[in-house]
Parts: sequence; structure tokens; C-alpha cells
Amino acid sequence: MRLKISFWPFIRTWNSSEVIFDVDNKKKRIEELSLRMSESEFWNDEENSSGVVKQLKFLKLTVEPWDAAFKKYTELKELADILQDDDKGLFEEFGKSTESLLNELGRLEFKTLLNGEFDGNNAILSINAGAGGTEACDWAGMLLRMYTRWAENKAYTVKTIDILYGEEAGVKNVTIFVEGEYAYGYLKAERGVHRLVRISPFDSNKRRHTSFASVDVIPEIEQDLDVKIEDKDISVETFRASGPGGQHMQKTDSAVRVTHTPTGIVVQSQNERSQHQNKQTCLRILKARLFDLEREKHEERIRQTGTEKKRIEWGSQIRSYVLHPYNMVKDHRTGHETGDSGGVLDGNLDVFIEAYLKYKAQNA
Repeated sequence: MRLKISFWPFIRTWNSSEVIFDVDNKKKRIEELSLRMSESEFWNDEENSSGVVKQLKFLKLTVEPWDAAFKKYTELKELADILQDDDKGLFEEFGKSTESLLNELGRLEFKTLLNGEFDGNNAILSINAGAGGTEACDWAGMLLRMYTRWAENKAYTVKTIDILYGEEAGVKNVTIFVEGEYAYGYLKAERGVHRLVRISPFDSNKRRHTSFASVDVIPEIEQDLDVKIEDKDISVETFRASGPGGQHMQKTDSAVRVTHTPTGIVVQSQNERSQHQNKQTCLRILKARLFDLEREKHEERIRQTGTEKKRIEWGSQIRSYVLHPYNMVKDHRTGHETGDSGGVLDGNLDVFIEAYLKYKAQNA
């Protein structure tokens, strides 16, 4: 008796027009870039060639898993046609291989949602405490820990660029780099106001408090952009880094603050070891923020994705974290919720991110 098994989930996904279109387009782009790299003068322009190599590597990382999955599907389908029920050892191995393939398919299918222009880039994430003093600062600190743990679970690298600590606890504001594949694609789902409800550990009367903090996320953009930063449009200040950081941070004025006069955008960096390094970091972030600002101004599509900034107050939150009188985290955009508030605050954010990306794809 031959084994009967359905490969419909794989066939349905592979045959979807979006998947075929995306994979085929990327393969064509790989061919184009490979031809460019074969040209004799290609390597003369070091900056351009390094960008092409990086783009080619990213495209291959996207396409090759689909090719490998399709090859595995073909092999398993051929095996299913000849496998008999009495082949117990092969039958068990076949079952495990099929389950593994379908799990991989789920991961690949989800990644098709990360098809934005900069989704594959690193992310620049900023957290700002809302009104409320120590309560709000502590909440911003909790969010910093949540995103740090989430990134660590994905083997991403987190680098603190600028941080201003609260007077008693937490942070007033912080900016971090999150470096890893699709970091921005995932974290763009977190942009907005986050609300916390709990019994305050700072209130001797044990009253319930509501705190707010805003999260802003923009992509780190390494390629050359049509964004000009004129020296006359910026002012550069140096100052001594604040907070913990060792003797070097405490005794030298290595921290840098760059203000872009036309827009009022202010960027700070204090974690590098020299003024020059901190200034370069500031300019990278400033360039990304200016590009994001122009994109928001000129592309209505960006506004329709819900990425517009909101005031840090009641009624504007994208997600609520309730720790009293019950435990619940609820995303107000998608309706997704869970009672495992501790797990979420420990970095288990993927279910919320996935729900948001699917919601946006369905409502695009």
C-alpha cells in the first residue's frame, strides 16, 4: 500500500502569484548583478562594487532557501510515490522530513511579508518616555529591555547609540542600533505609543498607574541616498557622556550632538570612543531620519501603513500591557492578545509582529 500525503500547503504557497513573482524577480536581479560583476572595470569603483556584492548576497539569502525547499519537496514527493506502509524506518523518517519541510515553508511564507524596500536593513530604534516622571522612565527602560531580549533571541546585535537615564529609574530616552537580517522589517511593527497599566513599585500606597512611552523605528540606510546635508545647516556640539560607562566616558567630552537647523532634528551619540566616531554615527542617523522624513512627506503609502507618529497619551496607543488587575497584552491594531505579559516583556514579540505584518498585507 502506497503512502498518501498531502503537499497542498507547499503547492498552494509555491504557486501563489506573489511568491512566484517575488522569487523570479529576485533571480533575474541576481543574474543582472552577476553580469555586472563579470565586467572588467567593475572592481575599480570600490564603494559601488561593495554595495553590489552586499545586495547580491542579500538576494541569494532570500532566493536560495526557496530553491532548497522546492528541491526537498520534489525529493519527498518522489519518495512518497514508492514508499510502502511496511517500510517503518523510512516511514518515520519521511514523516519527520515532511514536518520539517512544512515548518520551513511557514517561515519562508512569513518572510514574503517582508518585501518593503528597506525591510532587509538594520534598524534604528528610539524609545521616549511620556509624561509621568519616574513611572514613565521606568516603563521606557522596560521596553528597552524587551527589545534587547527580542533581538538577542534572534542573534541580532544591539548597540546603544545614545541614552539619557531617568533621575530615579529607567531612561528618559534611548536610541539603539539593531543589526541583523530583516531587523527593520520586523521592528517597523513596533512604531507607535505603548501603554503600561500596573501597581506602581514607586508608590508607597500601591496604587495603579498608567504610563506611556513612544517607539520610533527607521531603517539604517547604507547605500548612497539623494539626501544632502550641508555644513551650514547643522550645528555640532560636544559634551561629556552621562550615566554609567567607565572612566573614558566620564572624563572626556567625546559625546556629540548634531542639530539639523531646517528641520529641528537633533541626533546624539555618546557610545563611541572619540568625537569623530560619534559625529559620524550622528550623521548616519541624521541622514536616515531626513530620508524617512522626505519619504513620509511625498509617499501617501507610508502614511497608510500606520507609521505616522502619534502623541504619547491615552487613546493613541498601539498596544497595551496590563499587569493589574489581570495580565494581558493587546495590540489595538490587530486585536491580537495574550495573557503571557511576562513572556512578552521578556522579548517574546514575534506573535504580535507576525499578526501586524499579516494585517497590513491583508489591508494594503
